[in-house]
Amino acid sequence: MDIRELRKVAKERLKGFCRVCDVCNGVVCAGEVPGMGGIGTGSSFRANLEALERYKFNMRSIHDVRNPITTFKLWDETLSFPVLAAPMTGVSYNMGGALTEAEFIDDIISGSLMANTIGMCGDGADPTFLESGLKAIKRNNGKGIAIIKPRKYDEIIKRIQLVEEAGAIAVGIDVDAAGLVIMAMKGQPVEPKSIDELKAIIGSTKLPFIVKGIMTLSEAIIAAECGASAIVVSNHGGRILDHTLGAADVLPEIAINLKNKILIFADGGVRSGADVLKLLALGADAVLLGRPLIIGAFGGRREGVAFILDKIRSELTHAMLLTGVENVKNVSRDILVKM
Repeated sequence: MDIRELRKVAKERLKGFCRVCDVCNGVVCAGEVPGMGGIGTGSSFRANLEALERYKFNMRSIHDVRNPITTFKLWDETLSFPVLAAPMTGVSYNMGGALTEAEFIDDIISGSLMANTIGMCGDGADPTFLESGLKAIKRNNGKGIAIIKPRKYDEIIKRIQLVEEAGAIAVGIDVDAAGLVIMAMKGQPVEPKSIDELKAIIGSTKLPFIVKGIMTLSEAIIAAECGASAIVVSNHGGRILDHTLGAADVLPEIAINLKNKILIFADGGVRSGADVLKLLALGADAVLLGRPLIIGAFGGRREGVAFILDKIRSELTHAMLLTGVENVKNVSRDILVKM
């Protein structure tokens, strides 16, 4: 598979919804929500990339590292590298509908497994979004993670039970989706969660629980104290609140305080294996990849998803070799300089 051909096919299939820009930075698609852009001015989308861009590598090539180790243990699963497919839905109104919701999420889940990692499925304004994701996870022997929108308590509990029945390896909620207007428009209201409610939701399942959409140290601490197994430092791809910080802006403080106390994932602006290494150096245990996998799915279906993930892993290995990093489990902050 060739990256140029993959991008060419994706560009045609996503026509009118994503330009498949040479640099996916949110500039030309600013304000296109629904669509692929960031909300309002698009500054929150751009903030994710700008935050990563502020960090540069200290290149090192006099060391004993020969074969960097990228494998990552996530609960009972051994992944080829610490990158997971982020939860994405809304194919019809965000991506143009050239693929169905079921086709897209099956490509994400199965393509991730082809690259020896794990994909996440999401929830959305149409209840069939989550249903499609859970069917894909079930077809793939439970090898997937489901993220539920912050609905009313009873509605979340119902969906957690469905996730358990599908045999998924973990479940979570993207608390930052409390601001998604499209949910209310479609009669699927979402809302912020109180501490007591979050604690009850997490306590309702024996599955590892992920709280996605954390952008402050205080809320990271709350998630940990409520019993979460993992958090995702994320501003929802810049799609729910204009003028936020980027994930890499807030990740270091959270990691300094909570590293090894809770799994820390980071999400936003990742376009290469070098970006992955930056986030690992800033304290993430693993990274979520979103928009590039949409290009992979639309350009080459599940094989395209696997191709993009394998490409990112190869780039990560290369960056590790040239910064003297032997293992993704131990990435030193001193490989980076903040400009």
